[in-house]
Amino acid sequence: MVLLDFVVGIPSPKLHVPHAFKPTRDDRGWFINPIGPNPWWTVLAALVPALLCTILIFMDQQISAVIVNRKEHKLKKGCGYHLDLFMVAVMLGVCSVMGLPWFVAATVLSITHVNSLKVESDCSAPGEQPKFLGIREQRVTGLLIFALMGCSVFFTSVLKFIPMPVLYGVFLYMGVSSLRGIQFFDRLKLFWMPAKHQPDFIYLRHVPLRKVHFFTAIQLICLVLLWTIKVSRAAIIFPMMVLALVFVRKAMDLCFSKRELSFLDDLMPERKKKLDDGRNEAGEEEED
Repeated sequence: MVLLDFVVGIPSPKLHVPHAFKPTRDDRGWFINPIGPNPWWTVLAALVPALLCTILIFMDQQISAVIVNRKEHKLKKGCGYHLDLFMVAVMLGVCSVMGLPWFVAATVLSITHVNSLKVESDCSAPGEQPKFLGIREQRVTGLLIFALMGCSVFFTSVLKFIPMPVLYGVFLYMGVSSLRGIQFFDRLKLFWMPAKHQPDFIYLRHVPLRKVHFFTAIQLICLVLLWTIKVSRAAIIFPMMVLALVFVRKAMDLCFSKRELSFLDDLMPERKKKLDDGRNEAGEEEED
């Protein structure tokens, strides 16, 4: 698409890139004075927004790490939650001193990276579904990704020809592809799906459909509220609203039983839940 746009000469908006490797503003250098021309009391006043940013960055990092290190991914190497958070903190300090964008976790990119490294068995029989074997754990792809990101500063003469619609299409594909297998997205589709066409989800066996819809509606309302706050002038309180979801989840104990929440919370993979449910049913039949 980039080549077609270049050959045909479509007047599409292009990626804006700098022409030289230097700070974006001429009145500043590579390092920023933390206080600058501001009065001394602004350091104390900055503690409040800094606390909100800390909450948001901590939750963003930990949520991304938990999703990547889920048990159904069958990772063999151990996780490093504290090391990851330490590296993010160090890079935040470096980026702040140099006036660069903050180095934070990218949830969608992390999920897409893990999905691209999935290993599945070969299908030998017609109609046989491939079996998930695990994740190809290595450091080559991550190293090459960030190496190419660093080298991109030397390719600005080429990157300026990339149309913005192409980038939006790539980002849209990454976002949509990462929705596969997310229980919240599967439950959203149940609103418009007749009962006879509904998949055999384990939570549909043990939780009434009206309660499944009620649980999904609560999540959807919270998502809409968070998005509304994020795009409004009240975005400064967005981290506090994310933290408030903990209390919303606690309040759900008044509307749902612990057994229902155990199936709706998606604490373990769907496949493992079905295996456990099958063992329980087999045990009940033997007792009868």
